[in-house]
Amino acid sequence: MSTPTLEPTAEDVRERQIYRSFGLTDAEYEQIAKRLGRLPNYVETGIASVMWSEHCSYKSSRRILRRFPSAGSQVLQGPGENAGIVDIGDGQAAVFKIESHNHPTAIEPFQGAATGVGGIIRDVFTMGARPIALLNSLRFGPLDDAHNRYLFGHSVAGIGGYGNCIGIPTVGGEVVFDERYTQNPLVNAMCVGLISHAQIATGAASGVGNPVLVVGAKTGRDGIHGATFASTQDPHAKERSAVQVGDPFMEKLLMEACLELIATGKVVGIQDMGAAGMTSSSAEMASRAGSGIRLDMQKVPRRETGMTPYEIMLSESQERMLVVMQRGEEQVADAVFAKWGLDATVIGEVTDDGMLTITEGRQIAAQLPVALLVDEAPVLTRPSSRPAYLDALLPGADAVVQASAAGDFTDDLLALLAQPTIASKEWVYQQYDSMVRTETFVRPGSDAAVVGVPGTAKALAMTTDGNGRQVYLDPYAGGALAVAEAARNLVCSGATPLAVTDCLNYGNPEKPETYYLFERSVDGMSDACRAFGTPVISGNVSLYNETAGVDIYPTPVVGMVGVVADRSHITTSAFGTVGARVLLLGDCNTPLTDGLGGSEYLAMRAPEQKLAYALPAFDLTREQAVQATCLAVIQAGLVQGAHDVSDGGLMVALTESAIAGKCGLAIDFDEVLPRTDYSAAQQAALLFGESPSRIALCVLPSDIARVRDMAAAHECPLWDIGEVVASPAIHVRLGGEQVVALSVLQAETAWRGAIAQWMK
Repeated sequence: MSTPTLEPTAEDVRERQIYRSFGLTDAEYEQIAKRLGRLPNYVETGIASVMWSEHCSYKSSRRILRRFPSAGSQVLQGPGENAGIVDIGDGQAAVFKIESHNHPTAIEPFQGAATGVGGIIRDVFTMGARPIALLNSLRFGPLDDAHNRYLFGHSVAGIGGYGNCIGIPTVGGEVVFDERYTQNPLVNAMCVGLISHAQIATGAASGVGNPVLVVGAKTGRDGIHGATFASTQDPHAKERSAVQVGDPFMEKLLMEACLELIATGKVVGIQDMGAAGMTSSSAEMASRAGSGIRLDMQKVPRRETGMTPYEIMLSESQERMLVVMQRGEEQVADAVFAKWGLDATVIGEVTDDGMLTITEGRQIAAQLPVALLVDEAPVLTRPSSRPAYLDALLPGADAVVQASAAGDFTDDLLALLAQPTIASKEWVYQQYDSMVRTETFVRPGSDAAVVGVPGTAKALAMTTDGNGRQVYLDPYAGGALAVAEAARNLVCSGATPLAVTDCLNYGNPEKPETYYLFERSVDGMSDACRAFGTPVISGNVSLYNETAGVDIYPTPVVGMVGVVADRSHITTSAFGTVGARVLLLGDCNTPLTDGLGGSEYLAMRAPEQKLAYALPAFDLTREQAVQATCLAVIQAGLVQGAHDVSDGGLMVALTESAIAGKCGLAIDFDEVLPRTDYSAAQQAALLFGESPSRIALCVLPSDIARVRDMAAAHECPLWDIGEVVASPAIHVRLGGEQVVALSVLQAETAWRGAIAQWMK
C-alpha cells in the first residue's frame, strides 16, 4: 500500500500551523512528529488533535481524578469504561453515568441538550444494560434576560423531546439560575440502567482477525471536531456545524438492536461513537485490549457524498456504534440489525500491530500507534494558586440582613419561594414523561426519584446535586457538601447510597486560581465519598466554561444512586399526617451564627454581597450521624415524611413539605430556643440559613420515643419544633413572637407560578 498525497500535505500542516486550529500546541505537535519519526499528515493530525483534546484525553484533570476512591465491594465496573456498574443484589446491577453537553447547548440549545441525552443513553446500553431512567442537572442565567429564557426553554424541550420519544422516563434533576451561567449554560445528562451480571458488555477490541462493524445510522458531516469544540474557551466562536443532530427514533431502534445483539453472546466489544466519533471509539477499544485496528473508510455507510477519511473519522453523527464481533459471526449482526431496519457493516478488523490504520480502499490515509493516541496523551501539571478572595471572606452576614418588617419574615419567605432556583420546577418536568415503563414510584419534585426494580421488592433511588456558589466560596467544603447533599436526598427517600458518577464543570484550567478550585473541590468530594462509602465509578470533566475571561462558578455535579431494600421504605417529602410532630435532625441553634453565608436568602436580600461571606461550618461526622439516623428510623417504619434542608433553608424545606402534603404547620421554636433577644440576622439565619446536616421529619407522636432513642444511639441531635395541622396555614413562632404567618395557598401560588410566569 502507498500513502496518498493529501491536501494540505504534512509539510503544509506544519508550515501553515494548521494543527493549531485543531487545538494542538507547538510542543504537542512536535511530540507527535518525534514519536512517528515523521510529520503527521492532515488526517493523522486531525485524529491526534481530538484524542489529545481536553475533552478526550483529560490532560488537565487526569492526574487529579486519580484522587477519587473508585473501588468497593459493590463495584463491578469502575472508571475507564462507557459507564460504571454497581451490584444491587440478586444477580442484578445498576449501570449509570453523567456527562456534559455544555458548549453545544450554548449555541444550539435544542440539539445540544437532546444529543447530550442521546449520548448518555448510548453509554449505558453499550454496557448491555436496559436504560430505566434519565436525570439532568441544568444551569442558566437569570430569567429576566430573553436570551437566557431562549436557552432554557429550548434546552428543556430538547431534553424532553429526546427522552420522551425513546421511551425512557425523565425522573429527576435540578435547575439553578445565576448570572455566572449567562454565557455558559450547563446541561449535564445522567442515565441509569439495569443489567444482570451475566449480560455485562465492555468496549474492548480483542481477538486478532475479529471483524469490526459500524452499526446504526449513516455517517454525515455533523459534529466534526466536536471534541475540540468542547475544549475551547469560547463556545460562541464556533459554528453550529460542530453541534450534532439527534434522531431519538433511530436511537430507540439502535438500543433495541444492540441489546438483542449483546444477548446473543457473539459480541466481543461494543462502544458508542460519542466525542471524536469513530476516532475515539476505535482507538479506545484497541487500547483496552492492547491490540490494533484497521478500518476502511470506503466501506463506511455515508449519508453525504464526497466525504474524506478525515471527515468520516472525526464526524460525530449520532446514533452510531462500533462493534467487534466474533470472527465468522457477522451474519448474526446482519440479521439482528436488519430486523430493526438498521445497517450493520463490516469496515475493518482487529490487528496485532498496535496501530490505528485508516485506509481508503487500498491506500493508507493514516497510521498511528494506538498507545500514542491514548496512553501517551499529555498529562499536565498545571500551576495552582489559592484565590485571594477566599482569605477575605467575612464570618457572618449580620450587618447586611434586616427583617422586611420588625419580627415578620412572611414576605421574605414568599419572595424566597418565588426565586427561580428555589421555585417549583413543574414547568420543566411537566414536559418530561416521567411515568413511561410504569415503574416510577417517586416522580420529580421530592428529594430523589425512585424507580422500581422489576421482579423484586427493591427500588433504585437517584439524584443529581451540586452548588457552584458554595464551591466558589469554599472549594473543599463545597465539594464535600455536593456529595453530602446527594447522599442526604437518597437517605430521605429510604435508600442506602451506593456510588457516584460526577460531572465536573469548571472554567479555564490555565488560570491557577481556577485550577486550585478544581483541585480542592475534588479533594472535598473524595473525602466525602470515602465517608459515605460511595466510590466514583464514572463521570465527565468539562473545562473552559468561560466567556470573555469570566468563568462559571466551579460546579461539580454529583449523580448518586442508592438501593431501597424494600419498597415499603420509600419515603417522600410530603408532610400530610395531621397531628404528627415535626422533628429536626441536626443542629437547630448553630445556624444562628453562620447560616447565611452562600445562601439563596443572602443572594436575594443583598445580591451585591452574596459572595462576601464564608460558608457555614461543615462536619462530615455530624453529617454521617444525621444520615444514619434518618435511614434507620425510615427503615424501622417510624417516618411519615422526610425532607432535607438545603436551598432556602429550613422554612423553605418545611413549606415545600406542607405544600406536598396539602396540610398546615404550626412551628414553635420558643421551647427549644427560649431566648427573646435574637437579632433580625439571627432569626433569618435560623429560618433561611443553609447550614448543612439537617433533615426535617414527620413522625407520629406514638413513635417519637423510639426516634429519640435511635437518634441518641447515633449521637445525633433531635429537636421537636412543631406539629402538622389541618388548617391550611403556616405559622412560626420565634423569640416570643409570631415571625411567619401565611396560608399554604399563598405559599403554593408563589412557589408554583414563578418559572411559568417568566416563561409564558
